[in-house]
Amino acid sequence: MAIRYNLWLDPDNVAQHRAVEADLERYFMERFADYPHIRLFGADPYDYDAPFNRLYDVLMARANEYCERQWRGYVPTPEQLNRTFFRAVGRSNKFIRDRNDGDPDRPDA
Repeated sequence: MAIRYNLWLDPDNVAQHRAVEADLERYFMERFADYPHIRLFGADPYDYDAPFNRLYDVLMARANEYCERQWRGYVPTPEQLNRTFFRAVGRSNKFIRDRNDGDPDRPDA
């Protein structure tokens, strides 16, 4: 299997990798705006049919296609896609959490 990821093929092109990652983060933020609020935690975080998990799978595939099209063949690593997705989740107001979601550092409000 041939290596296709631009980050691995040209690791010294830091400016391009950062620009692609910033664009991917913007891309995810824009896609989140297309959806209603999504509950992050539920009864089973490993439920593949949970809205957040379905959204993740769909947006990973779309972001990969977007990146290759928009950046003329740039192939992001799975880690780049994952990191930019979760940075966007952290910045977005579209995701909500239950009051008692098991996080010991989160006070009940």
